[in-house]
Amino acid sequence: MILRVTIAAIALCAGAAPALAADPAAGEKAYAVCRACHRVGEGARNGVGPTLNGVVGRQAASVEGFNYSDAMKNSGITWDETNLAEFLKNPKQKIPGNKMVFAGVRDDARIADIIAYLAQFNPDGTKK
Repeated sequence: MILRVTIAAIALCAGAAPALAADPAAGEKAYAVCRACHRVGEGARNGVGPTLNGVVGRQAASVEGFNYSDAMKNSGITWDETNLAEFLKNPKQKIPGNKMVFAGVRDDARIADIIAYLAQFNPDGTKK
């Protein structure tokens, strides 16, 4: 009986191992696919997509001067890490009817790295 409990405990612990930490430097490189439409950093301006300064923790469709789709305006989403990850993986599934034409990033580690990179930026574009 003790052996079975020990084996079960080891199996549970192995399955609960923490994910590797996201890498903002790798995220900056992975962000290259986003750069065609989105800007970050001091002096960033809206382009095809809104600026992403301060995106982590920001309400969706809240950047001044950007013309969002009704779907994005009505999403009620706050861009926390979970919502950003789901959106970056499959934008059309997360918010059907949004204007983003990007198909998504399939690799979860790359998504985490991109979010870690974006999380460095304050709303004014300065780095934290």
